[in-house]
Amino acid sequence: MANSNLSKAKSAKNDEFYTQYHDIEKEIMAYLDFNPNTFRGKTILLPCDDPEWSNFTKFFAQNFERLGLKKLISTSFAPESKSVKTNYQPTLFETNAPQFDQNKTSVNGKIFTLTHDKTKDGKIDVNDLEWTYLQGDGDFKSEEIKKLRDEADIIITNPPFSLFREFLAWIVEAEKQFVIIGNMNAITYKDVFPLLQANKMWLGQTISSGDREFQVPKEYPVAAAGWRIDDFGNIFLRVKGVRWFTNLDHGRRHQPLALMTTVDNIKFSKHKEIKGKEYQKYDTYDAINIPFTDAIPSDYVGVMGVPISFLDKYSPEQFEILGIDRYIENNPNYGKRFTIGGNEIYARILIKHKK
Repeated sequence: MANSNLSKAKSAKNDEFYTQYHDIEKEIMAYLDFNPNTFRGKTILLPCDDPEWSNFTKFFAQNFERLGLKKLISTSFAPESKSVKTNYQPTLFETNAPQFDQNKTSVNGKIFTLTHDKTKDGKIDVNDLEWTYLQGDGDFKSEEIKKLRDEADIIITNPPFSLFREFLAWIVEAEKQFVIIGNMNAITYKDVFPLLQANKMWLGQTISSGDREFQVPKEYPVAAAGWRIDDFGNIFLRVKGVRWFTNLDHGRRHQPLALMTTVDNIKFSKHKEIKGKEYQKYDTYDAINIPFTDAIPSDYVGVMGVPISFLDKYSPEQFEILGIDRYIENNPNYGKRFTIGGNEIYARILIKHKK
């Protein structure tokens, strides 16, 4: 159901899913645990944001000194440019500011920056954010936002689900470091998987299963299970299949995955689907099918096909990624999933042991 929420959001362009503060904090702290200087002296750009109340902006502003940031930049997309039209009303925060402009409030994006102790209270935090209107609507593809991208060292955000491929390509084009949220199925995209295979991108540390709760605009057409409204009328939707995608290093990706000692030990598997059975081979490719990540044998020297969730526990020191089922070069079944006994199975990543 939650994955269908993502699909519906993508097709309807209703993809403003706002990340919770604790999810951001948990992920960012994982990089600090691995390298305390990950963000020190860096300029962070938060595009596709709503800086007035965004948890991304709030977190990085409140932790500006702790992270050792050089500069924080956060930009928003103009309300009138969004796919879901509303009777936009500016907040009191905006209307009470001396730079408020009635002619720009709904058609221009905003830019918030943080660099110094503006309030002179001895610390740099959210109270020191400064803002103005962008010249354009804040579209990340605009030259105005591209210049901010080129200035930044690290790009962090939850981009619109419908624009994940385009947004990732926009980052990669500029060769920037990044931490972004996307649908797990993006792993199988033809223009995304090569980055994972080449270890130019990997999954983040803190989301590997279950679902996550996102806030959505009050006008969002909620018609599915897994949603709630809080005491203030805010709407939250639980979504499965989301992951952090990043090229910042963290500790989990260097921890080897525990493996079965021999192929024969499949009979001791906790999974009833494979308990007591041998691994099956694909009809059209020389590899064995591993239906569960925790059923990977330690002593198989050939090629193995594993679920895409394998990437949650993938260690580049332990395994080599050879490809993904539907995009294997020189395969007569290029573009198609593997089959077993004539039956198509879920997407499989092809791997081999390195040692």
